[in-house]
Amino acid sequence: MKCPYCRFDDDAVLDSRPMQEGTAIKRRRECKHCGRRFTTFETIEEMQLIVVKKPGPDGESRREPFDRAKLLRSIRVACQKRSISEETLQGIVDDIDRTLTNRLEKEVSSTDIGELVMDHLHGLDQVAYVRFASVYQAFEDATQFRDIVNMLRKQRTRKKDSGAVSE
Repeated sequence: MKCPYCRFDDDAVLDSRPMQEGTAIKRRRECKHCGRRFTTFETIEEMQLIVVKKPGPDGESRREPFDRAKLLRSIRVACQKRSISEETLQGIVDDIDRTLTNRLEKEVSSTDIGELVMDHLHGLDQVAYVRFASVYQAFEDATQFRDIVNMLRKQRTRKKDSGAVSE
């Protein structure tokens, strides 16, 4: 491993710790040349998942590598100014990533990913759910917002009527 400071390629590992439920290792290293310390992460190299996007104006579907950071950003936007911890958001992304990986398919549609996000947000926070749905389902007017809010109200009423505790 090359030192990020002096580019020397000999170092000593000072500490190793398992991360992400044992699927990664965090190592603290010290360069033998300049003495500076730095951290590295080792993860399992998995099959690259490809996301198949919805067809564009030309009718062609685009394909791009699955990007956890992009998924997390889109969920963060939906959950902005809501009392949802970063740990919870990371957990949603971890769960979606694990679900997609366990399917053992090389390609997944962006629609499938959107549905998985909506499933998680539906039970977590209704405002975040509506925000995400409005972008994911490309709402074109206010009636679509009204429809989804009415659907959520009906579900909450059914839960109260059946004796389930809500919020």
